[in-house]
Amino acid sequence: MRTHIHSMLVKERVKEVLQSNKGEGFIDTAVKILISVVIGALLLAGLYMLFQDTILFSSRYKHDRKCYA
Repeated sequence: MRTHIHSMLVKERVKEVLQSNKGEGFIDTAVKILISVVIGALLLAGLYMLFQDTILFSSRYKHDRKCYA
């Protein structure tokens, strides 16, 4: 009898955990951030294709700095 009551309590606890939507916001936020990063990368790639020139400043080469000074 005691194990039956314990199993019923465990069953109810599992049912509550599965039905709750407590951590749903974390997944939504992660998906939104991932979508915004992908869209930003696509926009940047589109700008490179459109202008075929340097869009972002690259500090690897010193001769590039002269045109921005």
